[in-house]
Amino acid sequence: MSEEHTQETLLESANVIAQRRAKVEALRASGKNLYGHGVKGLTSVKVIRAAHPGEIPEGTETTYKVAGRLMTRRVMGKALFANVKDGSGNIQIYMQRTDVGDEPYAEFKSLDLGDIISVEGFAFRTRTGELSLHVKKFELLSKSLLPLPEKFHGLQDLEQRYRQRYVDLIVNDDSRRVLALRSKIISECRKFLEGRDFMEVETPILQTLAGGAKARPFKTHHNALNIPMYLRIAPELYLKRLIVGGFERVFELGRDFRNEGCDHSHNPEFTVLELYQAYSDCEGMMEIIESMVTTVAQNAIGTLKIDQTNEAGEVVSTVDFTSPWRRVTFHELLEEKMGADWWQLPVEIQRQKAKDLGLEDNITDDMDSFHVSHEIYDAFIECTLIQPTFVTRLPLFLVPLAKRCTDNPELVDVYELVVNGHELCPGYTELNDPIDQRSRFAEQLISQAGEIDENADQEEEQERVDEDFLTALEYGMPPTGGLGIGIDRLVLLLTGKESIRDVLLFPTMKPRKRQGVDEKGESGGEE
Repeated sequence: MSEEHTQETLLESANVIAQRRAKVEALRASGKNLYGHGVKGLTSVKVIRAAHPGEIPEGTETTYKVAGRLMTRRVMGKALFANVKDGSGNIQIYMQRTDVGDEPYAEFKSLDLGDIISVEGFAFRTRTGELSLHVKKFELLSKSLLPLPEKFHGLQDLEQRYRQRYVDLIVNDDSRRVLALRSKIISECRKFLEGRDFMEVETPILQTLAGGAKARPFKTHHNALNIPMYLRIAPELYLKRLIVGGFERVFELGRDFRNEGCDHSHNPEFTVLELYQAYSDCEGMMEIIESMVTTVAQNAIGTLKIDQTNEAGEVVSTVDFTSPWRRVTFHELLEEKMGADWWQLPVEIQRQKAKDLGLEDNITDDMDSFHVSHEIYDAFIECTLIQPTFVTRLPLFLVPLAKRCTDNPELVDVYELVVNGHELCPGYTELNDPIDQRSRFAEQLISQAGEIDENADQEEEQERVDEDFLTALEYGMPPTGGLGIGIDRLVLLLTGKESIRDVLLFPTMKPRKRQGVDEKGESGGEE
C-alpha cells in the first residue's frame, strides 16, 4: 500500500469516526438511550439453526429474539436485509417498513455496522433457501464508535490482529473457531484425567525459589516480607511434594513464566499441564499421553489426521495421531543420521563430523560425546520427526530430575514426545533418591556458575537448591512417573496453525510506539 493511499485511508477513517461521534451526540440530545440494559428471552443463532434444519411450512413460523452485532445491511427501498452475529453464529434478518413503522425503519437504516442490537421476529426461509428472521421489532443496545474492518478482507494485518484480538474475533471466524477449540481441548484434557482418578491441584505461582526446570525466571519483590520472589517456571517440585504427602495422582493445568524470547513457538507466559502418578514410570507416562492426546483430538477436533499449515494457509504436512506411536531411542536416531558406528567413534572424530555438518560455532573442544550428539540431534534430527515419536533414553545432563536407566547410568529413563518437528511433551521415571538428587543439584550449580551474570548477587544466585524439596524426598517418595505438556503447542498442533500467537487470546507483544511515545506513555523513538 502506497504512503498516499495509506494517508487517504486514515483520513477516511477519521471522517467516519467523526460522523459516528456526531451521530451519538445528536441521538443523545434527542433522549435516545445508546447503551441499554440486559435482554431476556434470547435464543442463540446456533439453537435457531438446529431447530430449523429444513423447510419451514407456512403458518408454522416460530418467533425468536436474537441479540448480536450488526455486520452487513442491504436496503431495497421499503425493505432491507441485514446480518446479525452473536456468539454462536450469523443469521440473516429481513425487515419491511410496513411491519415496523416509518420511524423505526428509518432508525434501523441509520444504524452503523458494528452496532449491537436485539431483533425479534419469526423464522422463515427465503426463496434462495437461506434461514432468516422476519423482524417485527428491534432495539439498539450498544452504539459502536469505531468502524469495523471492511467485510471482504477482514483484519489482515497480523500485528493488529494480535494487538486488538477483540476486533479479530469480531471479523475473523477462523480466529473464533481456533480459540473456541482451545477451550474445548483444555476441557477434554481435564475430563480425561478426572476419568483416571487424577485430582486437579493448585500450587504457588509466586515462589521464593524458581525450580523444576532450567530457565531464566521473572523476578519480583515481596514488600511485606522484604524478600525476592519469582514467577514459577514449573510446578514440578511442589507437585512432587504432594506425591510424598500421599496424593497418588495429581495434575495442575496453569500458567508458567519464563523470561525468554518470543517467536512462533514461544511466549513468555504459557499454559502447561503437569501430572504425576505414584507407582508409575516412563512407560506408564507414554501410555497416558498417547491415550490422552488421541482421545482429546477425537473428541475436540473429530479426527486424528490433522493438516499443518503455514501462515499462507498452505498445507505443509499432515500429522496422524493414530496409535501406536513410534518409539525410538536417542542412540538409534544418532546412528540413523551419523552411521551405525557413531557411538564407537572417538569423541575427537565425532566433534569433527559435527563441524563438517556446519556446527562449527556450536562445538567446543571440551564437549563430550553426549553433548556433541545432542547438538546434532537439535539441528538435524528433531526437525525431521513429523509423526508422533517418543524419543527415549536421553543423556543424563538433559534431565536432572529423572531416574537413571538401570543398564546405563549415563542415560535417564525419560521420553521426549516430538510431533511436527518440535518437542511437545517430556515424561520421566522420576528421581526419588534424595542423595542422588542432592548430588545432581550440586552438579547443576557448578555447571551454571559460568553462566551467572557478573552483575548479579553471587550469594543469591547460588542459593538455588530447594532444601525443602530435598527434605520432602528424604521422607520418602514412592516410585513415580511424571509428564508435562505445553497446552499452547498442543492446541497449535490440533488446529494446524503455525504460530503460537494464533492460539493465544492475548499474546505478549512489544509496546507500540506512536509519534515518539509508547503505549506506557514513555518517550522514545519510532520503531
